[in-house]
Amino acid sequence: MSDDLHPLVEVAEEASARPAPPQAIGVAAREEDQQDAPALGEALGGLARSGSAYWLVNLVNFTDGIAYFGILNLLVLYFSQDLHIPDKYASVFVSVMTGLVALFMVPGGAVSDRIGTRNAISVSLALGTLGRGGLWLCAQVPTFAVTPCVLASLLVMAASTGILQPALYAGVKETTQKRLASMGFSLLYAIMNLGIVAESLVSPFVRTESGLNWGIRGVLGCMAGITLLQLLVHLLTYPRNSQLEGEKEAKTAVNYGELLAGRFLFFIFILLPVRTLFAHQWLTIPDYIFRCFPKEVADRYEWFTALNPFVVMIGVPVLCHLTARIHVLRMMIIGTGVSAAATFLLALPPNPNNLIAYVIIFSIGEALWASRFLEYIAELAPPGQVGAYMGVANLPWFVAKVTTGFYSGALLAHFLPKGGTMHPETMWTIYGFIACISPIGLLLAYPWLRAADKEKVS
Repeated sequence: MSDDLHPLVEVAEEASARPAPPQAIGVAAREEDQQDAPALGEALGGLARSGSAYWLVNLVNFTDGIAYFGILNLLVLYFSQDLHIPDKYASVFVSVMTGLVALFMVPGGAVSDRIGTRNAISVSLALGTLGRGGLWLCAQVPTFAVTPCVLASLLVMAASTGILQPALYAGVKETTQKRLASMGFSLLYAIMNLGIVAESLVSPFVRTESGLNWGIRGVLGCMAGITLLQLLVHLLTYPRNSQLEGEKEAKTAVNYGELLAGRFLFFIFILLPVRTLFAHQWLTIPDYIFRCFPKEVADRYEWFTALNPFVVMIGVPVLCHLTARIHVLRMMIIGTGVSAAATFLLALPPNPNNLIAYVIIFSIGEALWASRFLEYIAELAPPGQVGAYMGVANLPWFVAKVTTGFYSGALLAHFLPKGGTMHPETMWTIYGFIACISPIGLLLAYPWLRAADKEKVS
């Protein structure tokens, strides 16, 4: 971030009337650190020498990336093929679950701040084991009980992730020095994507390539087992006092009125349209590949899902370092613009090369802005409130995931009907124009958003 970065959450105020709010203090510290930003090798070396807690946070992040996305990438297909749930309902179920994850992050972040990172991760992994195991059992219950079993499992899974994500973000801030925070959050995002890459190897092996032919249900059972194993490892290894010496964070009450001031609220919600593209990765892309491409392409479905996290995993640390001094708003405009523009490649006739190009370009855009967004929100948070701030900042995910699920199922049925005439080009053109709202909105609002800097100076 550039040295003139100013929190969007701060509302206009008279400088002489009251001291700077916690967010301004945090950014002031960040500006001081930015002047002495470590080189890439130094930053990576500093993190390598960090205490065990930082790497145990990333271990949880890695294994949850395997388990969460191992289930999510196949969930629509599981509902459709194994549980025989219609397309439109399957998409709604998945979107509601992923939307509830974002909604649960608000209370989940507050819970994480209250009970601490270690305990919050423990609770989350216990709930994750229960929810993922329950989803695995849904195929064995009587027909009349399938829907209640599915909904209960999805609810528990959503609560699990809603607690886990803010806890991981808080854990990174607690266990890294300020000058290493940027690379610390970048590695957190990269390692999550490494977990997704690993999932792309585990999932097809369990599903079709092991000779056991356990299918999608076998993948779900495997992911529940991974979550249980990680819970046991976490309880045995994670230190009870993981914060850096001299950097204990006092627990203070969250001022949601100040947090939800105009600029901050706009900033987090203007990203909603481009975030719909993430939802399409598990709501639309699976059926698009299985219905519009030959069997030999569909059989390698996980390869395409793995390409995105692979590019992000490599690109995030490097791009974060190269763009560290560029203002966060400029990076948001560039990154979201790249991701949105890539969608129009899918508006061309279905072709594996176009699909690969879309994934790569979209991923580069994601790498340009996603980890910087996390770092930025964590820096805005006053001491002891990282979880709460992260929870609120991810609230637009609730809207994006739920709304995307409702219209994606309808558009799938209309443009990609089973056994009917398909028009994927039109469908992706619509999705592309929706995603473009984010970079255009940020660009148009740029003077207003940067006005906060001028207000601070005056």
